[in-house]
Amino acid sequence: MLLEARGLTRRFGGVVAVDDVSLGVAQAELVGVIGPNGAGKSTLFHLITGHLLPNAGSVNLLGHDLTRMSADERARAGMAIAFQAVRLFRGMTVLENVMVGAHAWTSHGLLSAFLHLPTYRREEAAILSAARAALDRVGLTDAADRFAESLPIGQQRAVQVARALCGRPKLLLLDEPASGLRGAEREHLALLIEQLRDEGLSMLLIEHDVAFVTRLASRIAVMDRGRVIAEGSPAEIRRDPLVIGAYLGQQRTRSVRA
Repeated sequence: MLLEARGLTRRFGGVVAVDDVSLGVAQAELVGVIGPNGAGKSTLFHLITGHLLPNAGSVNLLGHDLTRMSADERARAGMAIAFQAVRLFRGMTVLENVMVGAHAWTSHGLLSAFLHLPTYRREEAAILSAARAALDRVGLTDAADRFAESLPIGQQRAVQVARALCGRPKLLLLDEPASGLRGAEREHLALLIEQLRDEGLSMLLIEHDVAFVTRLASRIAVMDRGRVIAEGSPAEIRRDPLVIGAYLGQQRTRSVRA
């Protein structure tokens, strides 16, 4: 298993936002996490990415314990993130924004940069090449020299994905990537994620849109009130009575995980 989250629990005062959640992502697998508003999806995402620390449980990537590592340390371990809220550097081009993602594997220090040593020049060339390749993967080569903030929201999301890809991730985490997108933008994003999935990139997709996730994921975990109430294939999830109850507002139950 590439990613293993075990027994994750997070409390905010007397509220248990994530309650003993375990989740895994295998190599070359796209796993979706869905649930109604307030189900605990975002908190789980932040526990996995290192933006929150758990009260209990652990996060492992390729057998390495990341539980107490910072988000930056997790990035260097191979975990890349595309956030729901677009986070781009204003006043920088699309290419420059994507090059930032290379911090996960670059190693030159201030001295080599200041002196423009050969190691620094070689690394800068590698970063530029990786950024251009990432832009090509998401279909934004022609936008490389435009200011990132000038792009429509759908393309800004694609820039975030390209920046994550520039970090050479072992696992890509997508937080509500379809939020705020409509029509053609949603379709373009779905096609991009399908392409990355078919290329063998391991991904964890957090979404509230059931149709979007069931189109893309081979396996889905459903959260409600901080717990995983069901897990299985898209077909199994669609007909699970607990899932139907959670989404239709029928009586909910704190079931054990499927």
